[in-house]
Amino acid sequence: MFIPINDGNAMRYLPFQYVTVALIAANIFIFLVFQSGLVFDAARATAFGYGMIPAVYNDLRVLPPGIDGASPLLTLVTYQFLHGSWMHLISNMLFLWVFGDNVEDALGHLRFLVFYLLCGIAAGMVHGFMVPASEMPLVGASGAIAGIVAAYLMLHPHVRIWVLALGRLPLRLPAWIVLGIWIVVQIVSVAIASPDDEVAWWAHIGGLVAGAVLIVFMKRRGVPLFDRGLA
Repeated sequence: MFIPINDGNAMRYLPFQYVTVALIAANIFIFLVFQSGLVFDAARATAFGYGMIPAVYNDLRVLPPGIDGASPLLTLVTYQFLHGSWMHLISNMLFLWVFGDNVEDALGHLRFLVFYLLCGIAAGMVHGFMVPASEMPLVGASGAIAGIVAAYLMLHPHVRIWVLALGRLPLRLPAWIVLGIWIVVQIVSVAIASPDDEVAWWAHIGGLVAGAVLIVFMKRRGVPLFDRGLA
């Protein structure tokens, strides 16, 4: 519905969002080399070996013969750096680019990296709990991105964001409208999703909850929530 373009929200504590850029670079590199087919034809092996498969994670199934990968526990991290398509990658990286810098600014470099990974881990765990017998690999940074969305909304709900409405109409709207609608869509989608839906909606919910909780405890001392003190 809304494609974020820019928030114009300058960082206050850090000179540059090094971790945000590094995460984007890592995701793009892994997709180009291992999943796009441009370098190695390893998309299936990578998804099944390093994606988070609930049935394997819950010890209900084992990996297919001939596929080696990370331990089921480690896939809670590795799945976050895999994507199913160019559009999947681009949409996640766009959200990370627009909103990640201010969350990194509020946390600091190291805590932001830990925050990002923890949100992704929580998303994977919720997905594994809600669909424990699924044999489809969970891939993508969407759970971690959902955590960033929740954190940004709690930090800067009144900052105005440039978006493309319906993919073409430029609008400048408050973050609480843009991100609030995005969150509502995730919740509604969980309620109406069919069992064979390819989108892991429960992972998004897990990331959102984790991000909303973690930002309260992990933000820098003195960083206000809800734009308190914003001129």
